[in-house]
Amino acid sequence: MSLSFAAASDAATPLHAVAEDGLKAWLSEQTEAAQKWIAAQGFTAAVGQAVTVPAENGELALAAVGYGTRKTRKRGRFHLAAAAGALPQGDYAIASGLDEDAAATEALGWLLAAYRFDRYAKQSQPEARLVAPAGIDAARIEAIAAGEALTRDLINTPASDMGPPDLEQAARDLAEKHKAQISVITGDALLEQNFAMIHTVGRAADRAPRLIDMRWGSSGPKLTLVGKGVCFDTGGLNLKPGASMGLMKKDMGGAAAVLGLAHMIMATGTDIQLRVLIPAVENSVSGNAFRPGDILTSRKGLTVEINNTDAEGRLVLADALAYADEEKPDQIISMATLTGAARVAVGPDLAPYFSDDPAFVTALETAALAEADPVWRLPFHDPYEAMIEPGIADLDNAPKGGFAGCITAALFLRRFVTDSPYAHFDIYGWQPSDAPARPKGGAGQGTRALLAALGPLLNP
Repeated sequence: MSLSFAAASDAATPLHAVAEDGLKAWLSEQTEAAQKWIAAQGFTAAVGQAVTVPAENGELALAAVGYGTRKTRKRGRFHLAAAAGALPQGDYAIASGLDEDAAATEALGWLLAAYRFDRYAKQSQPEARLVAPAGIDAARIEAIAAGEALTRDLINTPASDMGPPDLEQAARDLAEKHKAQISVITGDALLEQNFAMIHTVGRAADRAPRLIDMRWGSSGPKLTLVGKGVCFDTGGLNLKPGASMGLMKKDMGGAAAVLGLAHMIMATGTDIQLRVLIPAVENSVSGNAFRPGDILTSRKGLTVEINNTDAEGRLVLADALAYADEEKPDQIISMATLTGAARVAVGPDLAPYFSDDPAFVTALETAALAEADPVWRLPFHDPYEAMIEPGIADLDNAPKGGFAGCITAALFLRRFVTDSPYAHFDIYGWQPSDAPARPKGGAGQGTRALLAALGPLLNP
């Protein structure tokens, strides 16, 4: 699988992106033979359509893909990718129909459409390759595509091959690739070094819990990414029903996302001091599993009453966030497949996030639009703080009632970051059905927007 652009060549077939309202004008610029050929193929310029026109020598003279209408474009993204699979083998170079910004977005979509998860079974590979459009930063787009592919691969891999040791190895491989430093605290050493909640959540599993700590860069602002690495979530003693357990291999989607983002940052040489923290655990059932009613003491010293062992992600994140905050970086960002409430609120396509920093919000949402990586802000709503205070302990890991579940989870996490700017993403990490450039399966969310926002955010 190659997520890279084809080399520029005079032999590349000119590719035209044609909008429905521009079809007539575009056709008028073609030869009479080409017009008749295109009409015979039934090409209307709808999104997903593709047509090729042969030259007299039998080679391709040109190709066109439908760019739809403004309405259809607003309802989706990566419109060239929707038609890439319909083109025959060969290299293609965009000749008309896209400005520079649109060309960059569509070029990324084309690369992402080539992704295949082929670890366990062979997958057919796309045959049409794209030459990098003029004026775009091709190396940056290839780095973004590679980071997204890493995230997808990690999420798609089942827990049998993606437990805490495997997630650690993935981080080590990434660190080696970019000459980053990495250290890991494993098993009972977590207790000795005051990460009791990470240890408690993961102690019932055969594969030991751990805290992965990767560092890269020696100059620039300090950014710490914290990713939830629950490699499989049974729910613990509050066991999930079978239907709810089917996708729990993706419960390390936050860890996968921050590793993918870390690759993007390092591969593009972004001038920051990057730290990545991943609490990697399995929430399993055993005689030593933590119980409802237990009270845990966090690294920060706050006590937490356990009212549901299936709300474990916030526990492991809490210790990692407290650890991150001790260094007082310029920005801490956590990413996690944390709550079903977030899915109910915004569905699978949007990445909900929490931030009280207007500069962060402006930078992120501007970048999200430019990068076709949609996000949606939800509030750190202070009046709900009382909902996470059970009285018997400082905090409640699963407030009763079910109201505002994603907000109370975010408020819980915020308690562990007191000295640094903080934002939290409650992502889904999964594409439920095939879409252009986004096959069914693991998906990165918010990472491209974050990469684009880092410049204005950390270097105002």
